[in-house]
Amino acid sequence: MSSHPIAQLQQVLDEAVTLGIFPSAQAVVLHRGVQVFGGVAGPVTGDTRFDLASLTKVLSTTALFLRLWTEGKVGPETPVARFFPGSPVGDAGATVADLLYHRSGLPPFVPFFAEALSSTPELLDPACPSATRARVRDEVLQAAARTPLAAPWRTRTAYSDVGFILLGEILARVGGAPLDILFSRHVAGPLGLGARFHRLTDFPTNGLVAPTGATRPREPAPGQETMWGELPSRPAVLGEVDDDNAWVMDGVSGHAGLFGTAVDVARFGQAILAGCAGDAAIAPGPLWFRALATDPLLPGSTRSMGFDSPSEGLSSAGHFIGDTPPGAVGHLGFTGTSLWVDLRRSLVVALVTNRVAHGRKEVRIRDFRPVFHDLVVDSLGLDDLTPKAHG
Repeated sequence: MSSHPIAQLQQVLDEAVTLGIFPSAQAVVLHRGVQVFGGVAGPVTGDTRFDLASLTKVLSTTALFLRLWTEGKVGPETPVARFFPGSPVGDAGATVADLLYHRSGLPPFVPFFAEALSSTPELLDPACPSATRARVRDEVLQAAARTPLAAPWRTRTAYSDVGFILLGEILARVGGAPLDILFSRHVAGPLGLGARFHRLTDFPTNGLVAPTGATRPREPAPGQETMWGELPSRPAVLGEVDDDNAWVMDGVSGHAGLFGTAVDVARFGQAILAGCAGDAAIAPGPLWFRALATDPLLPGSTRSMGFDSPSEGLSSAGHFIGDTPPGAVGHLGFTGTSLWVDLRRSLVVALVTNRVAHGRKEVRIRDFRPVFHDLVVDSLGLDDLTPKAHG
């Protein structure tokens, strides 16, 4: 019999591995700044780096936006057209805030990698020259900028990788350095994170890294089956980013590319709470509060600047996280990663898995996440707050 009910979390992680929901996982739970749980499951250690996928959007892109906003180099109202003149999104009048809130009108996903691999199959050669990768990366950015809007600007919320590809480039330009350098300098360094991008041209992809997909390019995700035709392919290289668009961008993009541990993800979650309490390591409190507030323009949006909040009905955060004001912020990653921060409870839950290693059709993590988060809150005895009224 365990001495503390939170030890059940380890059992749940191990069971999920046995059931094949994911091959391996790390989880870290912090309450009021203290680690109350840390566990690993499957053939990994606490030092194994996981592909964090779209957690990159908050850990790197949103955090860098906050830092550069603090320095006066960019702001919510900075026009996209300043950096991408003649682009449909720029011509519509979109701002950096529109990209952050996912209300620019850009589509969720475009398979830029398909054109890149068709025209430059040498990308698949591990010895591909860095100049070729740099050229293709620039071509993908130009293609992202040329992307037609899927909906009129500021009329709806539609989560968009394309918007964050452009946002990453905007931040690199105003920050005066590539995105991976800026992240290391302004986020990983100050917060003591081991997370980093795996740039294909200069990163040794050995070491402790959890595997993801088996081939490059990856198989289509459910719903993407007809979006591109036959492409040249090869077996995957361990440690290269799972996301094919990030991969043809040399592993460094605003939408995906970071690798790290659950400890890194939890530390960033704690930095959000610290920022709200006045710690200005990334940005001063007032900017954090503005960034974490849900979109004031589109009623019903769950999006804040880069972050998401629990949706009505059953959220991946479960029934409790975010159930009382001021709610919760977080994000998910396609590879099977997530971060949720309950602002009222001072609770941080970081869960990283490599569920895509079992194939992209393995989506039972959708059912696993809310169960796991409910168990966290319940086992800490934090489920007795009066829930807010829904409706």
